[in-house]
Amino acid sequence: MQIEPKIMSQVKSILGEFGNKYLTSKDSLKRNNVINDLDKFDHELMTKLFKDPLIHKNYVEKIADTEVFKLNQFIEMFEYKGFWEDSYTKYTNKIGLTANGKFIDESADVVLDFPFKDTVLKAGMTKEDQKDADEPFLHETIAKPEIDELLESKVLVNAKRYDKDGEHATNNISNRDNLIIKGNNLIALESIKEPVAGKVKLIFLDPPYNTGHDFQYNDKFNHSSWLTFFKNRIQLAKKLLSSDGSLWVILDNSEIYYAKVLLDEIFGRENFVSDIVWVNNKQSKGYGNEISLHHNIILVYRKTSMFKINLLPRTKENNKNYRNPDNDPKGPWRPSDVRNSLWRPNLQYDITTPEGNVIKYPKNGWRFSKETFESELKTGKIKFSDDYKRVIRKIYLADQKGRVVESVWLTTDAGSTREANGEIKAMFGTNVFGTPKPEKLLQKIIQIGTKKGDLVLDFFMGSATTQAVSMKMHRRFIGIEQMDYINTVSVPRLQKVMDGEQGGISKDVHWQGGGSFVYAELMEKNQGYLKDLLAAKDMNELDAVYKRMKVGADFDFRVDLDKYENDAERKALPFEEQKQLLVKLLDKNQLYYNFNNIDDADVRDLISDKDYQFNQSFYGKRDQTNG
Repeated sequence: MQIEPKIMSQVKSILGEFGNKYLTSKDSLKRNNVINDLDKFDHELMTKLFKDPLIHKNYVEKIADTEVFKLNQFIEMFEYKGFWEDSYTKYTNKIGLTANGKFIDESADVVLDFPFKDTVLKAGMTKEDQKDADEPFLHETIAKPEIDELLESKVLVNAKRYDKDGEHATNNISNRDNLIIKGNNLIALESIKEPVAGKVKLIFLDPPYNTGHDFQYNDKFNHSSWLTFFKNRIQLAKKLLSSDGSLWVILDNSEIYYAKVLLDEIFGRENFVSDIVWVNNKQSKGYGNEISLHHNIILVYRKTSMFKINLLPRTKENNKNYRNPDNDPKGPWRPSDVRNSLWRPNLQYDITTPEGNVIKYPKNGWRFSKETFESELKTGKIKFSDDYKRVIRKIYLADQKGRVVESVWLTTDAGSTREANGEIKAMFGTNVFGTPKPEKLLQKIIQIGTKKGDLVLDFFMGSATTQAVSMKMHRRFIGIEQMDYINTVSVPRLQKVMDGEQGGISKDVHWQGGGSFVYAELMEKNQGYLKDLLAAKDMNELDAVYKRMKVGADFDFRVDLDKYENDAERKALPFEEQKQLLVKLLDKNQLYYNFNNIDDADVRDLISDKDYQFNQSFYGKRDQTNG
């Protein structure tokens, strides 16, 4: 079943007014005729298009009090090969990352299908792979109305406040509150965009690795689909970052290098800070001629040059080489290398000691100018060895405010996957989550990129390690997760943290409990039916879901239910194909209720007074007090 975007359906209805000039007898588009007449500014055609409300809204812009028709952008929708099939392909003389034949950096495609998990991708998110699923991409020009509706801010329900006294219903939220949202992360990010844009100091992401070995859902995505899914979210995430904020993305070698290219395009190569190798395990996993993988890679990007790296705390091990053999009143010190690494002629001079010895300059010169040498010799920072044959420059421990961040992190100071599993098992008695990250890893990242009170965002929340560590380190946080384990693992973990659990980094940071957070859910509409369809195990269950859909679901505007119900060929299809057909019938733009419709009678009746007040607080001017 081919579904046309709203714009194209509207255009075709207008073109039909011209008889067979632009459409064949089978209602197929005569593409060249349309493009040629648009290029010639055909007065009659342009007038009808210009006056149409939907087309006017999306392709007319007011400039200097004059309405201008964005003709080039409008014509672009007719220039995609295979528009009526399953892809939109545009050819151009360029090399770069592509998805479905389009260059990633030129595309703002939004994925349409929403089966499971925090992804909006074609095919199944569960281990049961969906076959022949809908074309997942909505093109920014061709399907702009669909995208606008899909990404509108959504109604939030089941709002609760969790604190040391337990769980309470709440009707407001303040700027200081921590926030957890259950729902699709792309749509949730759009919903929080206005309240938090430019306020997030650090974003940590542990997205699906595209390996096929993850838990509960199938993360072996098509490569180009993974890139598009990743791009959609990163572009939005960048808008949420403060000007001095940073993004940290952890991946393995399945997609890391493609992600690097994509992040360069979105953030700019000049804003790439570093990659970090995290040695996350010591156990050999190789088979045959495979190389055992012992690390993940973390990519670090800044929003602008305003981002500053915090030094890490010093340990006893870091200070062991500092001594004070000459009883220097400034305290312990260590000798530094006085040789320059690069050849510099102005640093090439001989030094004469008080005893008359001449010390020749190193090959490339000294690491300090002659003026600096003379000044630091007087203050005692530079001295001679006892035999007056060497120059010694002191680095004082008192001057070391912290330790420089290095690019290789070992399990000893950043934790391991085994530690992470142990932390979860200690809290829940069993490994209730398959791929957690250790608290030490997040502690290190948060130390480097934030200070107390800063806002941390993780929209692949998982087991809530980011939020747990943020709470223990007195940072504010936002977490987003769609899977149901948010209420069996993620939220219960944070409740244990508030109660003062002593696992992970608790003892290191002297955590004794406390804190709070607000929880809310995107109000499901078609999303609920979608989950029920995918969970159906036989035709009886599928029919039961369909009967409920007829009462409350929003179907795609092209769907003819009478034709569907009476189609003999459809009835003969295998169970899985009938399931997928019902998935196609749902309007994917209506997975959740839009906030703009909250006062509609059919929506308002479904929302409690407290949730209604919460939405006004969330999307309006937030209170500065807890509710």
